[in-house]
Amino acid sequence: MLPKDIIRKIRRIQITTNRLVNESLAGEYHSVFKGRGMEFEDVREYQHGDDIRTIDWNVTSRAGRPFVKRYVEERELTVMLLVDASASGSFGSAGKTKGEVSAEISALLAFSAIKNNDRVGALLFTDHVEKFIPPRRGATHVLRVVREVLFHRPQGRGTRIESALEHLNLVIRKRAVVFLISDLLDQGYEQALKVANRKHDVVIIQIVDPREQELPPLGILEIRDAETGEIVYVDSSLPEVREIYRQNWEQNRQKQRKLFQSHRIDNVTIDTAQPYDVPLVRFFAERARRLT
Repeated sequence: MLPKDIIRKIRRIQITTNRLVNESLAGEYHSVFKGRGMEFEDVREYQHGDDIRTIDWNVTSRAGRPFVKRYVEERELTVMLLVDASASGSFGSAGKTKGEVSAEISALLAFSAIKNNDRVGALLFTDHVEKFIPPRRGATHVLRVVREVLFHRPQGRGTRIESALEHLNLVIRKRAVVFLISDLLDQGYEQALKVANRKHDVVIIQIVDPREQELPPLGILEIRDAETGEIVYVDSSLPEVREIYRQNWEQNRQKQRKLFQSHRIDNVTIDTAQPYDVPLVRFFAERARRLT
């Protein structure tokens, strides 16, 4: 049995995300992410103009007049949440840590998927794959996914996106919608991302914090890398130091954007200091416009 505080937290997340699903994302999600193809529904009599390739010859021979097969869009999707559980997720300067925001977004996407009767799974990773939850349907399963994302205790501290993507391609054979939720503080995953995006519909949700983008002018600062433990000291009172820090951040962001654009990978940035539903709804709306 789960402790009461865990049950309360899951319930709070469920209430919050269900409100956002119902008010903001339900229609957008359904229109943006299509099924894998068409599935057979029934047959009807042939009408002038019908494609002769859809004629059901077995029914036609039995009935003595032509019948065609009717197909409907196959709505069921497989949705995979690839959630970065590395130590950098414990950082937060605006009320919530990056890890907490990642967990809430994971819950929001999971409840959106289950509302559309899609199958949902999750893969939690650090510098290795820590937990894989096979995709399934149903409210009970989604609550398990949310619980694992919220309360998983990672063994690793670093980030290796490449291993997560490679594992995904091994265990998920059919095309899926893949949400990679991470701060992307990693390198060397470009080829794995390219391969995964050819096989799946990859959407990157990058979690950032304001203090990662600009240094405050507070004098000598001790900056510790949460994943490696490395410590450096910088004098943030110097404008040139703050500018170099800002430029390094922006250069890295530009490199990431170029990678995503070159491979046509959808991406959305979530700032921990801002409500996360606004950029998500904007992303869904923009993608829906592109597909119409």
